[in-house]
Amino acid sequence: MPALASHRKPRTRVRTTAPALGITTAAFASVGLLAQTAGAAPAAPTAPQPTVEEVQKKVDDLYRQAGTATQRYNLAKEKTEQQRKSVDGLLDAVAKRTERLNEARRKLGNYAAAQYRSGSVTPTAALLLADSPQAYFDQNRLMDRMTERQQTDVTDFEQQQAAASEKRAEASRSLETLTESQASLKTSKQDVQRKLGEARELLSRLTAEEKARLAELEKKREAEARRKAEAKAEAERKRQREEAQKAGSDTDTDTGRDTGTAPAPGPAATGTGTGTAPGPGTGTGAGSTDAYAAKAEKVLAFARAQIGKPYVWGAAGPSSYDCSGLTQGAWKAAGVALPRTTWDQVNVGTRVATDNLRPGDLVFFYDHISHVGVYIGGGKMIHAPKPGAYVREESVFYMPIYGSVRPA
Repeated sequence: MPALASHRKPRTRVRTTAPALGITTAAFASVGLLAQTAGAAPAAPTAPQPTVEEVQKKVDDLYRQAGTATQRYNLAKEKTEQQRKSVDGLLDAVAKRTERLNEARRKLGNYAAAQYRSGSVTPTAALLLADSPQAYFDQNRLMDRMTERQQTDVTDFEQQQAAASEKRAEASRSLETLTESQASLKTSKQDVQRKLGEARELLSRLTAEEKARLAELEKKREAEARRKAEAKAEAERKRQREEAQKAGSDTDTDTGRDTGTAPAPGPAATGTGTGTAPGPGTGTGAGSTDAYAAKAEKVLAFARAQIGKPYVWGAAGPSSYDCSGLTQGAWKAAGVALPRTTWDQVNVGTRVATDNLRPGDLVFFYDHISHVGVYIGGGKMIHAPKPGAYVREESVFYMPIYGSVRPA
């Protein structure tokens, strides 16, 4: 029996210690995880999403920046076109000078060939072999040995050579300037595209609810601008009534004074300038007013015909426009040539106050003068607003006014 006992399966402590080992391992793992979590740096807080109002402000700002960049693009484009015309003209001049130079060279070559056939190296042939005609004459003093005709042709050759060299240098400098203008044009174009891309990206992130909220804010903004335009329209109507009443009163007064007798000569007839009629060039007479009104009528007719056409930055018609391209085209229809950019257009003509605006005047916006529209009366204008929009009528109070100009 003792021998059988040796073959019994020994009792081990594995069954009692194994579960304890598992608990201990899990506990250590938990402690390690807690320690790791406690020692780790806290996660960066998520940046708060911008409000719809903030998005609206940012998008408006980006559109204004794009408008400024568009004016830089227009300026660079205008300079590039002018410089290209200059280069083309200079290259044509170089070609003509070169042709004249070659003609003068052919004349001297004929002299040299004739003298070569005579069997000797004559002064003319030596002249052609010299570094320069003048150097030859200075060194050899052979001018007197040449015929008068040859002297004239040599002088002409020298003049044509100098003129051709000068034109080539001028063309080279102009080409360098053209290259710089083209680089500036490219930079301005990229700047516009970048600003517009940022605006589109901001708008694309909005939810449907946020877009609805943005549209509501835009409606409120437009309503406030319309309210101000209506107030200005009423003020204009009141002023017109007062002017009409005053004109009628003046007419009645003048009629009452007409006694049928010629006035006696007095100080008013001495040419001292005490009369009430405005002098020439003051721009306040009825003739001046009528002339401006006639031009303004053509300006407004052109501008109204463009309503509904898309805004495209850098465009000046006929199928699309940016703001200054539209105003330039409108006044061109009235026979007045305006420069291309808002920065130059604001300096053309006479500055007028907002209260004194008349149809046809140009109204400029923002401190950086990046936008312009044509005033049509009643507190409204026609303008090409921004990318994605179309030429339309709108209150001049939709944007902060910088100033106004009467071009003619």
